[in-house]
Amino acid sequence: MIPNFHRFRGAALALSIVVAASPVPVALPAFAQVAGAQEDARARLIQYESNATDLTAIAADGEKTVVFFFASWCPNCILTLSELSEKWSEVEPDITLVIADYDTETELKSKYGVTYQDTFVLLDKKADGVKLWNAGGVAGLNENTRQAPSE
Repeated sequence: MIPNFHRFRGAALALSIVVAASPVPVALPAFAQVAGAQEDARARLIQYESNATDLTAIAADGEKTVVFFFASWCPNCILTLSELSEKWSEVEPDITLVIADYDTETELKSKYGVTYQDTFVLLDKKADGVKLWNAGGVAGLNENTRQAPSE
């Protein structure tokens, strides 16, 4: 299920998803449109909310689950989301990308050992972090999830 993204505002770049939990919301309208179309044939996109998102259930769903720690003030994060927006159709369809706010999700960062924004964390089916990397865009996302562990 793709959440209803809201709180669209301008940003330095024309991006395509709303990260509503960010202190300064970033508009990414095209991303939400792409992700909503033909949901069954595309990767899923979920906005992490600490009181509403169950990563264990998402990871157990059989998809490759990746959490992306985004900061609205981070130029690399903005570029990463911009590229994901432009090339969303190239993201492997068995990936679920969960966007988490780097600045507010301190407990989640601690759980996965994240110390830097623009960090991706690959989860196993128990929602344990098994791989971390920074940046890389679509190519990095696809490459780092190709041999995702099953347990």
